[in-house]
Formats: sequence, structure tokens, C-alpha cells
Amino acid sequence: MTEAVVLAQYPQEGVGLIRINRPDARNALNLEVRKLLAHYLTDMGNDPAIRCIVLTGNDKAFAAGADIKEMVNAGSIEMLLRGTHKLWRTIGACPKPVIAAVSGFALGGGCELAMTCDIIIAGEGARFGQPEVKIGIIPGGGGTQRLPRAVGKYKAMRYALTGDLFTAKEALDMGLVSEIVPDTEVESRAIAMAHQIAQLPPLAIEQVKECILRGLDASLDTGLALETKAIQMLFASEDKKEGMSAFIEKRKPHFKGL
Repeated sequence: MTEAVVLAQYPQEGVGLIRINRPDARNALNLEVRKLLAHYLTDMGNDPAIRCIVLTGNDKAFAAGADIKEMVNAGSIEMLLRGTHKLWRTIGACPKPVIAAVSGFALGGGCELAMTCDIIIAGEGARFGQPEVKIGIIPGGGGTQRLPRAVGKYKAMRYALTGDLFTAKEALDMGLVSEIVPDTEVESRAIAMAHQIAQLPPLAIEQVKECILRGLDASLDTGLALETKAIQMLFASEDKKEGMSAFIEKRKPHFKGL
């Protein structure tokens, strides 16, 4: 039996771990990988025991793009019927915070996959890019939309039109990466941050994520209205009472997600 191309580890203290596991193909995203990512992220997103998710690859590659061998002879209708665009939406729709732990290459679909996450922890040697134009296509997993939202029009144009790669430091300077750490510490740092988030009230964490993501595509007034409704709703939660009581009593809170 062949080893699984995506490995999922269920929760340790509220943290789930998903690992892309195609080392011989630099973790290229074939259809099987995409389906498994959508499956595990949906499953973990619905699991109340999981409060934060880490998505990673290996030390050589987070994901070095789509599997070109799987697409080279495909036509338009076949690509439509594969429904990969639906899988991308499913991956991006996970309600729990997702941290990408990026070592090595995050190119094409790999860069797009990282951009569906909420936090990106990158190793010093990580390399990003959207090189699709070099093989006659364009980014198809959100790269033309998420990249300019993250780094601005002119930086996005510069890299999407040339297909050039950029370093972790350049990604950090542009606002694409949340934090850079030594290559050997990428996964451990991502897991530590996930544990930090998992100790916080789940309802508030999910509302933070939803307000930020929905607000990005809304007017300021609409975003502020969404935020107001979210905070008003949280005042009905047990975790709000626990958090405020613990603060006043100078003790560590115990949040239940209720």
C-alpha cells in the first residue's frame, strides 16, 4: 500500500496538523491532494475539539505548484468537470484559523494554498511565486485575487506578469508573510502559535476570522456593522463571562467554546 499523500493528525491540545506528503514530487498538488486537503480541512473545521490548524509540507517544499503531468493533456471541459475551483473554495472556507508553515518552495498552487491560510510562518530559505505564465496559463487558485489583496496591485503585477520567484524576506516586506523563523523552526513555531490560539475562546477567534475576511470585500461601514453585531453576540457567550471574571480575579481562564 502506498503512503498517504496527505497526512492528518487529530488534535493535540486543540491543534490539528495536516501535512502534504509527496516528497518525490516536491508536494505538487494533484487532484487527490486537493480533495484530501478539502476533506481534512472540512472535517477539522467541524470538529469542536480542534481550535486551530497547522498546514505544512516538508523541509524541501510546502507545495511546489500544481501537478503539471496531470494537466498537460487536459482540455477546457475536462478542467471544468474536475471541479478544482470548488475544492479551492472549500479549503478557503474553513472556519477555524489555519496557519501555513512554509519551508522550501511555495510556488503556483502552493503559493495560492498558503494564501488561503490565515497566518503564514515562513522559513528563511522559503521561496514564493506565481510562475504560471511561464507555462502558458495564469494562476487559477486565487493568485490573481489574493496576491494583490495581500501585497498591492504593483507588486502583484510585477510577480504574476514575470513569473519571478521571491524570497521569504521579500514576502515579509510586502505583507504576504506573517513571520520569518530559521528553517529548522518553521513547524515548531507554527504549532506553538496554534497552541497559543487554541487556548483562547473559540467563538471569539472564529468571529475575528470572519469579520476580517468578510470585511476585506466590504465597505468600511459594512465591515464595522459586521464587527458590531459580532461583539454584541459574543456578550451572550459563557466564554465572555469566564474571560472577564478570570481577568478580574487574576486567574487563568478556561474557555469552553460556549
